[in-house]
Amino acid sequence: MKKIKNSVIIIFLFILYSYIANITLIPSEITLLKGESFKIRRMYGLEVMETASTSSTNVNTTHIAFRLFGKLKIKDINVNILENKEVVPIGKIIGLKLYTNGVLIVGMSEIENMNHEIIKPYENVNVQEGDTIIKINEEEIDDIETLKKVVNNSKGENLSLTLVRDGTVLTSNITPTATRENEYKLGLWVKDAATGVGTITFYEKDTQEFVALGHGIADGDTNKLIDIDSGEIVTSKVLSIKKGEEGNPGEIKGTILNQQTIGNVEKNTPFGIYGKLTNLTSLNIDTSRAYKVALRNDIQLGKATVICSLENNVPEEYAIEIEKIYPQNNSDNKSMLIKVTDNRLLEKTGGIIRGLSGAPIIQNGKFIGAVTNVLVSNPQIGYAIFGDLMVKQLVQY
Repeated sequence: MKKIKNSVIIIFLFILYSYIANITLIPSEITLLKGESFKIRRMYGLEVMETASTSSTNVNTTHIAFRLFGKLKIKDINVNILENKEVVPIGKIIGLKLYTNGVLIVGMSEIENMNHEIIKPYENVNVQEGDTIIKINEEEIDDIETLKKVVNNSKGENLSLTLVRDGTVLTSNITPTATRENEYKLGLWVKDAATGVGTITFYEKDTQEFVALGHGIADGDTNKLIDIDSGEIVTSKVLSIKKGEEGNPGEIKGTILNQQTIGNVEKNTPFGIYGKLTNLTSLNIDTSRAYKVALRNDIQLGKATVICSLENNVPEEYAIEIEKIYPQNNSDNKSMLIKVTDNRLLEKTGGIIRGLSGAPIIQNGKFIGAVTNVLVSNPQIGYAIFGDLMVKQLVQY
């Protein structure tokens, strides 16, 4: 009997521990659109209490406490409820210019010194590809030219580097090597800017905030999201369109030279590029077309349309199908599986191609999301991000 009792207690404690562990995994900050629900499985002894609430423009925040039997603190969270404001879908190809916060290390190479010896200054030094150098000997490094100047002025003396790695600031030391050209180098390949083309998704009338791409800009060498200091979006002229084929993604090639500035980029996130428009007229769009953002349970399998611009940068609507919906996905931009069905778009692009990321999707008179990825094995099929995920980031950035 005692063994049975102990077993029951152990099972109860295990269930209790598992449940509490799941509660603690809930983010400390949750953002919902008005009308959207957040469900928590109830349990005997668990009390969910509203401890306070605050309000600001378009956002109501409720502070919630999880307590066991009213005493044991488990978790405190803030739930932000956003008014479901309207957005104006755009769907135009734009150019992007992003400037890094510091200089990004994208590679390393050996150096031949003045004695014809092969040197690796970075060897046995806490420096990695993907790190961002923000300071050398307490001097801020904003661009490559500043980096070159500081390294050359060192005359080979040991340097203290301040780096950012995955959001963490750390320090390291490195000694430059004198080359046969009488220059001092670290053996690090770096960049301080990134450029490209993509699609601007929508803007919000009241604030002039815009969202583009539906995904962040990652460095092609390190595959890490670029930590930007500033940036801008500009008009772009489409030069050519390469159709997508099985195993070979297509792309839109455009120019950003001598183009008009549209807005300032303020944030590079996993869910898109965010900023504010400064020159709306250069987009030449119908600003009267505004749509409510669909809640996830409003989105249905079946027909929808995608807005994108290919010829003369004039947006058109093309037919697609929503094939799968992943309603619980909040971690990445693969919220829906979509398929291009419009023959006009298939003839021009073969389906989803690079440059169409960010093209807005409309269903039943609501904005439901944007194109993000293509399946390399079948360019007709790809992924899209939920519209609510994109809108919620406006508050967080």
